[in-house]
Amino acid sequence: MSGSIQWDEKRLEKLKKLWEMGLPISQIGEKLGVSRNAIAGKVHRMGLPKRQSPIAGGGKSGGASSRKAKTTPMLSRADLPLKLALRNITWSRSKCSWPIGDPQSTDFHFCGDDVVTGKPYCNSHCFDAYTTNRESGNS
Repeated sequence: MSGSIQWDEKRLEKLKKLWEMGLPISQIGEKLGVSRNAIAGKVHRMGLPKRQSPIAGGGKSGGASSRKAKTTPMLSRADLPLKLALRNITWSRSKCSWPIGDPQSTDFHFCGDDVVTGKPYCNSHCFDAYTTNRESGNS
């Protein structure tokens, strides 16, 4: 496998087709003569839809379980394993990062309201987070 690859339109179309067929990244890499990392990077840059990890999903075992996996509806966030549910939490410096809920629960999230300039929280959570001597009775 070479270090420098040319991604022409024909090769990109073949990658897209193999990806849509559901081939594993390593097999796509073999067919296109590049590493699996090259495929993963190109798929990400092309914005192709993400797929369930074979490790997280238990892999392909054939038989009834494979047929069942194809007909199983999408899981809601509450039904996902904690590790996967927490991956979908969105965070931004311009949004309130006050934690809400138990981090060991799939319901965990951040407030997400607009922040007070220079602070990591919204106005309401700044009030909870920052106290002054006046509030503690030490005047």
